[in-house]
Amino acid sequence: MINWPVLVLNQNFEPLSVCTVKRAVILMFLGKAELIETVDGQVLRAQAAVVPVPSIVRLDYYVKVPIKRITLTRKNVLKRDRGQCQYCGGKKGQMTVDHIIPKIFGGKDTWENLVCACIECNNKKAHHLPEKVGFNLIRKPRKPNHITFIQQFVGVSDHRWRQYLFMD
Repeated sequence: MINWPVLVLNQNFEPLSVCTVKRAVILMFLGKAELIETVDGQVLRAQAAVVPVPSIVRLDYYVKVPIKRITLTRKNVLKRDRGQCQYCGGKKGQMTVDHIIPKIFGGKDTWENLVCACIECNNKKAHHLPEKVGFNLIRKPRKPNHITFIQQFVGVSDHRWRQYLFMD
């Protein structure tokens, strides 16, 4: 329970990050964060106190955070596309990462040029442009921001997070 995820909000209720229950409780005891939502009926017992298990905490001061960059990795591209082939829509079988514009045509390793593709579509496309083999992308690939990262990559482990992550 002490390692469960807790959503951390900035003073203006903007999602900042996800930490553990242990870290959130420490922030609350130090007077640096306030409890916004709890995990129903769950408490932490200590010799001197009983503390509700936090689900969401808000910092008591505004933290100016530099723009967070999500690392471009194979795993993160597959997560961004939710493990769905961006050419046929399939989710079965092993997925690969495909360059929309192949490297031989000057395609770069960027969020906007890499998509999840099933092995069959990736082999069919080979070193061609998608239009040449009759493929259309299901979704235009984009670079994810830190809110998208929490929504999709970390995952929403508690329904109470949805309104703070702009999912309602």
